[in-house]
Amino acid sequence: MIPQKLLEFGFEKDNSINAEIYILKRDLDNSDFYVRIEISESEITAQAFEKETDERYTLLDVVSANGVFVGQLREKIRKLMEEILATCFENTDICQKYVDYIKAKFGAEQEYPWEDEASVFRCPNGKWFGLLMRIGFKKLGIESDEPVWVVNLKADAEKIPELVNHKTIFPAWHMNKKYWITVILTTITDFELLCKLTERSFDLVMNK
Repeated sequence: MIPQKLLEFGFEKDNSINAEIYILKRDLDNSDFYVRIEISESEITAQAFEKETDERYTLLDVVSANGVFVGQLREKIRKLMEEILATCFENTDICQKYVDYIKAKFGAEQEYPWEDEASVFRCPNGKWFGLLMRIGFKKLGIESDEPVWVVNLKADAEKIPELVNHKTIFPAWHMNKKYWITVILTTITDFELLCKLTERSFDLVMNK
């Protein structure tokens, strides 16, 4: 993060503690809510509150809450987060960074089995451990017409319910949701976690 850019964007530095933390409160357009975004050196959090009561809208963080209204609030916050990350952070192309990581870690090259942008990465046994593709956010239940890069990865079936947060990790699109997940590749994605999930996918597919 670039502290000066955060301040210019409208963040205020929290001087009550020693850690470097920046806080932004911003009304969400066409709603009765505002969002409070907190950024530190290690994480970014966003919470929604009602304007009149300052009561936190906890339904936003409930994984199973997938109604239209909740989806619209999440989309407003996602767009704001993307704007902040693009404006106030030094960014890299996460999709290319991810492809480079896979090549370096597993020696796997992108293969294009279809006549589109979708590509796969294979284990030495010939089976896929990752499916990289560009899809619309709407396919993930997010109210947006924008396209996004995602990767489908195999995961431990018993851990999928706790992994899925409907923010960056979703039930697998176009694959068996019992064994696969979809991870979006945007600047809000935890890249370290993405790498761990990819390594686990490789192990599960390789040892099948």
